[in-house]
Amino acid sequence: MNFFSDTASMASFNPLKLAYLRDFIPRTFELFSKKEGGGYSLKSLSKDCISGITVGIVALPLAMAFSIAAGGTPAQGLYTTIAAGFFISLLGGSKFQIGGPTGAFVVILYGVISRHGMGGLIVATAMAGIILILMGISGLGKLIKFIPYPVTTGFTTGIGVLIFSQQIKDFFGFSIEKTSPEFFESWGQYIGSFTTLNPVTLGVGLGTLAIILLIRKLYPRIPAAVVGVIAATVVCHFLALPTETIGTRFGGIPRGLPVPVMPNLSWGLVRDLLPDTFTIALLAAIESLLSAVVADTMTGDRHNANMELVAQGVGNIAAAFMGGIPATGAIARTATNIKAGAVSPVSGIIHSVVLVLFILFLAPVASSIPLASLSAVLMVVAWDMSNLPRFTRIVYRAPKSDTIVLLTTFILTIAVDLTFAVEVGMIMAVFLFLKRMIEVTGIRPGDKLPGFETVYSGTGVPLSPADEGARPVHPKNIEVYEITGPFFFGVADMLQHVLRGVAKKPQAFILRMRDVPAVDSTGITALESFLAQCRSGKIRLIISEARDQPRKALEKAGFIAEIGEENMASTLEEAIQKAEAV
Repeated sequence: MNFFSDTASMASFNPLKLAYLRDFIPRTFELFSKKEGGGYSLKSLSKDCISGITVGIVALPLAMAFSIAAGGTPAQGLYTTIAAGFFISLLGGSKFQIGGPTGAFVVILYGVISRHGMGGLIVATAMAGIILILMGISGLGKLIKFIPYPVTTGFTTGIGVLIFSQQIKDFFGFSIEKTSPEFFESWGQYIGSFTTLNPVTLGVGLGTLAIILLIRKLYPRIPAAVVGVIAATVVCHFLALPTETIGTRFGGIPRGLPVPVMPNLSWGLVRDLLPDTFTIALLAAIESLLSAVVADTMTGDRHNANMELVAQGVGNIAAAFMGGIPATGAIARTATNIKAGAVSPVSGIIHSVVLVLFILFLAPVASSIPLASLSAVLMVVAWDMSNLPRFTRIVYRAPKSDTIVLLTTFILTIAVDLTFAVEVGMIMAVFLFLKRMIEVTGIRPGDKLPGFETVYSGTGVPLSPADEGARPVHPKNIEVYEITGPFFFGVADMLQHVLRGVAKKPQAFILRMRDVPAVDSTGITALESFLAQCRSGKIRLIISEARDQPRKALEKAGFIAEIGEENMASTLEEAIQKAEAV
């Protein structure tokens, strides 16, 4: 045993580094842990098998429906669910997360395919996967949750409206060669094609919709979408109804998995796809972590956000190599997984295996599924995504600024595109946040203190420090002002007006910072400028009660060395003593 080498290794041990590495341990590793009850058992496996089969059946129609709505094929939706779902469960930071195509992506993917083709979308999916991995490694998983609620609600409701709009063609059976990706133009096409409505297709769609809504109300534990699609398929097949099916439009689903293929890359295509790629990555991160939070709420578990983003990235790269589309954590399927009794990520892995078995042995059955029934499923999904009660609650009850952000994001999502809507919504939210911070931050005369007298108004009533012209006056000609709130670039200019508002220049100026939690470089620059003003007027400046972060920032910037440690005070009493000694 080498005492010196052991000592050196212990000295180099960094608990922060260990905590960082813990963020990248997949939850499947807990299967081999003896912590909390003896590891994984046959009973646990049986529960995961039941839940995995259940959620696999639920995911089957949704995977095909979302892919078709986005402009892909039913097979691509299944390949995505298999590849991405497998790796998201195997490597994820949540025990219960189920990954696959979701409604949130439909609008973005439809636009990417219309501009760059399916090849462009596959490249964007792989690139988004890389970005998600980098986001997880850099620790951004813990920051994504701070995206303002009005922004996420605005674009989620907007996406729901767009998904609903995109289903009109197949639900009514309109004869439209290609539906416009633009919201208002598409509705112009629907109105112009109303005479081509197919009553049989409409009947299939309405029947599927009625079955789904009835089952959700009467038997909520039964997967309503699966029952609705099966019922519509059986009726259309045996009655030979003249309505479009997966087989008539796409030629069915291949029996087997595709050979992984490297996406075709070119610098020009990568450059053109960057805006859409970042949107896909950001939306995947938001929805995945939101789904993980929902799972935590339902189970009392706690997910690992950074590892979850890494798993999402690996899953999307795998989906791209299989020719699939982007995937993320699916809230509805994750909730179904939990309700079905899942106890570990094995359930999600089994859900992918179930879809593999379907492709290998039951793919021809999917050819008979009517597209109108899948449109009905997506209309219900769109309604759930829109969450109108939540939307209207923010509109009528939230602060006016939040309502403006919500409505702006919602309208831009529908009228322009999701990328632009999120960008504008985030910028507005940031500026409104700054406005609120400025409102709660200020520089005011200090409260009445021993040795000070209050300036009275003409009526003999004492003025509060907030009133114009009212301030405490010290016999020794000392001014005391206090900064409240974070001292950042939004309020730094306030300090420049303080000396101008003082009628008679004091011999000393005490600036209290007891209520300043943080200061940025602009605030430090403002303090330096204020110090220069005081020195030019031969006024001694004393900083009192600076907290940890501001003091460290001031010290690092060289401000404390400039003003002198003798002009820094830990209490107001100490500051007054120093000021009186001038």
